[in-house]
Amino acid sequence: MAEHYFSAEPAGDASRRALRIRLAGRDVSVKTAGGVFSPDRLDLGTSVLLREAPDPPATGDLLDLGCGWGPLALTMALLAPAATVWAVDVNRRALELIRDNASALGLRGVRAVDQVPPAIQFDAIWSNPPIRVGKAALHDLLQTWLPRLRPGAAAYLVVQRHLGADSLQAWLMDQGYAASRHASAKGYRVLRVSAD
Repeated sequence: MAEHYFSAEPAGDASRRALRIRLAGRDVSVKTAGGVFSPDRLDLGTSVLLREAPDPPATGDLLDLGCGWGPLALTMALLAPAATVWAVDVNRRALELIRDNASALGLRGVRAVDQVPPAIQFDAIWSNPPIRVGKAALHDLLQTWLPRLRPGAAAYLVVQRHLGADSLQAWLMDQGYAASRHASAKGYRVLRVSAD
């Protein structure tokens, strides 16, 4: 693959395609495209996280870190329509897709951006982080966003066991986070991470 879904400007086929999926107990239609993560289906790791993570807080600021075309952010917005859901990605095509998907579903609280104003703290973070960016880049990413959890809030990260879930958990604990295995299914771990 000449480029990755974590490229800012993917050069692959930008043709949009419709995808019918079930999010937050609803059957919905979304648009995906090449050059974003898992354009043809809801990937297994994300589906494990959606099944295992507790419902997000009803209000406040929620973060989908590495949003892709948006299944996590859209689900959070469906479950917590009064919250602001920040959908963050470096991939501009992904941000366009999630903006359009949120608009089509009438989800006015979704903000698809590559940065979030620095004063904002998050009441929850959900992420299927981009493990394939490499360990150093992944650690930098998490060190940027996890400190922005509001006191008492938690992040839920889904990571494939064979791609380093247990070593990531150990690293998070070495960084001073409370990191525990919240759930395990289909070869994936859902890690709960908090500052306390």
